Amino acid sequence: MGMNLGRTVFSQIMEHLPEYEFQKCVARYRGDSHLRGFSCLDQYLAMSFAQLTYRESLRDIEACLRSVASKLYHMGLRGKVSRTTLADANESHDWRIFADFAQVLIAIARPLYAGDPIGVDLDASLYALDSTTIDLCLALFPWARFRKHKGAVKMHTLLDLHGNIPTFISITEGKVHDVNILDEILPEAGAFYVMDRGYVDFERLYIFTLSAAFFVVRTKSNVLLQRRYSHPVDRTTGVRSDHTVILTAIDSAKAYPEQLRRVSYLDVTTRKRFKFLTNNFTLPALTIALIYKSRWQVELFFKWIKQHLRIKAFYGTSQNAVKTQIWIAISVYVLVAIIRKRLGLDASLYQILQILSVTLFEKTPIYRHFSHPTPETIYSISLTN
Repeated sequence: MGMNLGRTVFSQIMEHLPEYEFQKCVARYRGDSHLRGFSCLDQYLAMSFAQLTYRESLRDIEACLRSVASKLYHMGLRGKVSRTTLADANESHDWRIFADFAQVLIAIARPLYAGDPIGVDLDASLYALDSTTIDLCLALFPWARFRKHKGAVKMHTLLDLHGNIPTFISITEGKVHDVNILDEILPEAGAFYVMDRGYVDFERLYIFTLSAAFFVVRTKSNVLLQRRYSHPVDRTTGVRSDHTVILTAIDSAKAYPEQLRRVSYLDVTTRKRFKFLTNNFTLPALTIALIYKSRWQVELFFKWIKQHLRIKAFYGTSQNAVKTQIWIAISVYVLVAIIRKRLGLDASLYQILQILSVTLFEKTPIYRHFSHPTPETIYSISLTN
């Protein structure tokens, strides 16, 4: 191997890693106190590399890492990489190192995206709250009892729809109900929170109202409401009705003693009907419906995270290893979001993640892959979208 002057795309990505902050997280949990030749940074580089490149059909993670051992060295990785060293690191290095580091990156990313349009005419902050279930094989993960024959963890995420940056994430056992997570969220005054039916809990929703925050939630069919006022609607927009309502079931009315607004909407393309409840009475009914529609961004985020977890090929099966792997995936996602802004790339975050995954070893400046993508790059994107 001759002198290597061009740096690989992977090392260009990792140059944006705030290493000083990373080492502070490591020190906080004494991550490198028993090194055994494989540091937390080695672990982070190897794991993020595996997550960025791994395609189920192309190659197994271990073969992938073995094939790159020499390349990883000049990417900053000093320890010897093998499946066992990685599994060992994932079992022994505290997952909170990577959770804390993800929060460091989130704090860098959010201001970069604060001014981004969100596709809805809304000046306020907009968050989507949702959860996804990550199925685990019970034989390997006995701690994750969910249903009788299935283990699972749930990833509860509050996604800032300005830039699709996760701002709050909680990883729980699969049987934890979505509504419980509302207790962990401090509603931000003036912000909008969009949620699916799993979060209909009037006592908890009332806290949003008391905090001067707004919610838009899809209602359940069994919620008993009484109509107080009907407001005129423009049916050509898909809005079917706009009512001021009160809850009539005694428990609900006690939990949420104020008026609510119910918007009924027909999605013209899918012919699906939706009913939303909100505590905002000033936005047009159509805007309320569009706010709900913007929830699909969370689905994209979950899809990407799951695609890059490869639960079947988990390195280590303890709770610590699983949380480590999830948090590293989240931090890689946010790191690329930061790079997207720093390099002023126009492509969507998901397009960029896809392109990077197939160009990690190339030695061209990252931005070149976006001004003149190669045929292979274009092909791989068309495959994944």
